[in-house]
Amino acid sequence: MSWGTELWDQFDNLEKHTQWGIEFVERYNKFVKDRTDIEISYAKQLRNLSKKYQPKRNSKEEEEQRFTSCQAFLAVLNEMNDYAGQHEVIAENMSGLIFAELSRYIQELKQERKSHFQEGRRAQQHIESCWKQLEASKRRFERDCKEAERAQQHFEKMDNDLNVTKADVEKARQQAQTRHQMASDSKGEYSSVLQNFNKEQHEHYYTNIPNIFRKIQDLDERRIVKIGESMKTFSEVDRQVVPIIGKCLDGITKAAESIDEKHDTQLVVEAFKSGFEQPGDVEFEDFGQPMKRTVSESSLSNSRSDVKQETKGGKSKGKLWPFIKKNKLMSLLTSPHQPPPPPPSCSSPSAVPNGPQSPKQQKEPLSHRLNEFMTSKPKIHCFRSLKRGGSGPEDFSHLPPEQRRKKLQQKIDEFNKEIQKEIDQRDGLTKMKDVYIKNPQMGRPESVDPKLAEIEQTIEKLRQESQKFEAWLAEVEGRLPTKIDHPRRPSEMHELQSTSVNNCAQDRESPDGSYTEEQNQDPQLKVAAQSEFDDEFDDEETLTAIGTCKAMYPFEGQNEGTIAMVEGETLSVIEEDKGDGWTRVRRNEDEEGYVPTSYVEVYLDRNTKGAMTYI
Repeated sequence: MSWGTELWDQFDNLEKHTQWGIEFVERYNKFVKDRTDIEISYAKQLRNLSKKYQPKRNSKEEEEQRFTSCQAFLAVLNEMNDYAGQHEVIAENMSGLIFAELSRYIQELKQERKSHFQEGRRAQQHIESCWKQLEASKRRFERDCKEAERAQQHFEKMDNDLNVTKADVEKARQQAQTRHQMASDSKGEYSSVLQNFNKEQHEHYYTNIPNIFRKIQDLDERRIVKIGESMKTFSEVDRQVVPIIGKCLDGITKAAESIDEKHDTQLVVEAFKSGFEQPGDVEFEDFGQPMKRTVSESSLSNSRSDVKQETKGGKSKGKLWPFIKKNKLMSLLTSPHQPPPPPPSCSSPSAVPNGPQSPKQQKEPLSHRLNEFMTSKPKIHCFRSLKRGGSGPEDFSHLPPEQRRKKLQQKIDEFNKEIQKEIDQRDGLTKMKDVYIKNPQMGRPESVDPKLAEIEQTIEKLRQESQKFEAWLAEVEGRLPTKIDHPRRPSEMHELQSTSVNNCAQDRESPDGSYTEEQNQDPQLKVAAQSEFDDEFDDEETLTAIGTCKAMYPFEGQNEGTIAMVEGETLSVIEEDKGDGWTRVRRNEDEEGYVPTSYVEVYLDRNTKGAMTYI
């Protein structure tokens, strides 16, 4: 089907249609441009979103990155950043492969359409000119015929009139002949013009116009094909980035699956564990019976002399928690503590997710409980550090033992990294010096000596600092209950921890109720307390087994002084339950600890006891 034959007389309509086609391409191109702008804006917003939630450097958020959930969120942010990059690729490809290409094609289309329709208009003008020429020749032939007929009639009239002279008749005859000759000439001209017009008209409608319309038809078809190709490219641009976007989404899924709730909760324990035991039961003080009470048992504040006397005994009993009122402090200290829980209803580990609580503490004076309560607050700095406005002493003595140990270990690791860095730099300079010695033209060997001496001094300083922190670390590790060789009853742990309190300045309450600092302390008192602490571990003797026990339930043994066991395991009993719900056992002659009495079936070797089951 050809426009040249089917639409030979629709020149104006074809002109309107092709103009609409170009406007449609421009409209589609504008749509692609708007889509490109949206992709660029979307990618920019995604990048800003990812940047907004990135952890800030040297902030608390950076410290939180050790948690798997925070690491997964950081991975999600990075994947979203890559996801935004793919949208930028979409925008770039659409702009270069579609928008720019269509913009160029539209200009070419307009120029080609303009030339075709100009050619069509010239053909129309030529046929119209031929038609006008034919009309003019026809009117002239018609006029000459009428003039010849009138001249003939006038001649005949003159010839029949007897009153007209012969000369007039001859004149009329000659005039009629002249008119007939003119009419004959006009007829020949009209016939020639008509033949020429018919030829031009046939060539116009069967050759020129079909060729022009065929070109216009081809132009319009190519426009339609171009639109289809652009739409196909539009989809291909998106499809090309789908695999990469899929990888981004897979990365987000992988990050989500990497979250480990157990690991995160363990990190919380490692971050905030103080190393102290929970406070035990408060001793009942019977004020109805006459008894001589020490100052520490009857008052919450001591004089300076009392503090010094009690310090010589190896324990400081005059410390008062500086940020809690007396009535609130007493209510917290006298609150009851739960005994070991009853055995689980089933033997599955899920029945005891947290394990039993530590056994009951031995009865101790109120001052001991007050001292332990004060040392279990890792977040409160001493008055001296608060007054200075700093973050604490260099040895981190304001922190609880466990937190102090981690901080000291962290500082030691930092020093080791710096030392290794300096050693690498020293080795590099040493190699350079050797090269200078072998090839003097490259440089003077002695020029490296000052830098090497400076590095040696730096390494020595760093090692001294590291040794200082290692000494503090050794001191802390020697005081931590987790480092002892022999297990102790959990109810006795607070006696050991009383010697591992932080080295913050000892605060006391003056007689007028105000708080002051103990500025001067006898160093010998500290040494005596430390030696007493160390002797407690040296006096421990290996106990002989007094029977055996069989585990009826599994026990994880996560608390200090306890030992883990599995269901059905047989252990040696080395110490009976003293009424606090715990039995001391041994495994393989080298591993000792406490287990809940209600979790085991005990068989004692004494004949008077026989087989006894604690339920």
